[in-house]
Amino acid sequence: MIKPLNDYVLLEIEPSEKKVGSIILTATNDQKKTNVAKVVAVGEGKLVNGTLVPISVKVGEKVIYRGYSTVEYEENEKKYLLVQAEDILAVVE
Repeated sequence: MIKPLNDYVLLEIEPSEKKVGSIILTATNDQKKTNVAKVVAVGEGKLVNGTLVPISVKVGEKVIYRGYSTVEYEENEKKYLLVQAEDILAVVE
């Protein structure tokens, strides 16, 4: 598994497929892509004036993130994103 450094957060992208009974529906290019993902791991935080400021999101939370500032990674057929904590805009409750 990936361990983010500093103020980076690892997000897991939920699959775009939905299962209805025995039918699997896949997303098409026409469907709008959402910027919602689950927090899988967080870094230690960011140093500000010599003080470590921890990251405000926690593992397991669903968050909304800025889509243009991500690094994509795939492992074991799961898709992950690495983003800076400042690019996480909100927690979905």
